[in-house]
Amino acid sequence: MAKKARAAKAKSDPEKTVIEAAMALARERGWRDLTLADIAAEAGMTLSALYPLYPSKGAILTAFARRIDATVLAGGGDAGPDEPARDRLFDVLMRRFDALQPYRPALANIAQDLACDPLEICCGAKRLRRSLAVMLEAAGLSAGGCRGRTRLAGLKAIYLIALGAWFRDESEDLGKTMVALDKALARADSLLARLSRCRTAFCRFGRIPREQAEPGSS
Repeated sequence: MAKKARAAKAKSDPEKTVIEAAMALARERGWRDLTLADIAAEAGMTLSALYPLYPSKGAILTAFARRIDATVLAGGGDAGPDEPARDRLFDVLMRRFDALQPYRPALANIAQDLACDPLEICCGAKRLRRSLAVMLEAAGLSAGGCRGRTRLAGLKAIYLIALGAWFRDESEDLGKTMVALDKALARADSLLARLSRCRTAFCRFGRIPREQAEPGSS
C-alpha cells in the first residue's frame, strides 16, 4: 500500500489500522522482534501518534481480542433459553473461530513467539480469560461467582483443544475444528453428568441416619 494511502487509512480509523498493520507484520515476520516503530510505519503513522493509542504490543493484542469479542457478539442473536448450553457454546465458539480465521497465520506466529516468554504467557492468559467470560455471557451463561469460575476453567480447556485443531485445520468449512470442539464439549457434558450423579448420591447418603449408614450399629 502506498504511503499516502496508508496515512489516509490511519486517519479514518487509527485503532483498526494499527491492529491490521500489526497482524500483517506478524504474518510476514513473526512477533518477537517487531517493534512499535515497525508497526507505526506499516500503519502509516508516526510512533508519537501510535503510542497514545497503544503503548505496547501487548496493548495491541488486547485491543485485537476485544474487537474479536465484539464481532462474535454482533454475529449472533440472544441465546434461546430452551437451547442446550452445549449447543449455544458450540455456536459462540465457532463464530469466534470464523472471526479469527483471516488472522490465523499471524496468530500462529504470535502464539509460537509468546510461548517463549513467561510474562507474555501470563498476559495472554488474562486476555483469554476475559474473552472466554464474554463468550460464556454470549451463550447465556454467567461467568460470575464460584460456578462461573468453574465454567471458565472448563471452557478454557475446551477452547484450547479446539484452538489446536483450528491451527491445523486447512478445510474451508473448518470441519476438523468443529469435530474437535464438539468432542470436547461432549466430554465436558459427560463429566458434568457424572459429577452431578455423584453429588446427588452423596447428598442422599448424607441424609441417611448414622445408625442406618454404619453396619453393626444396631
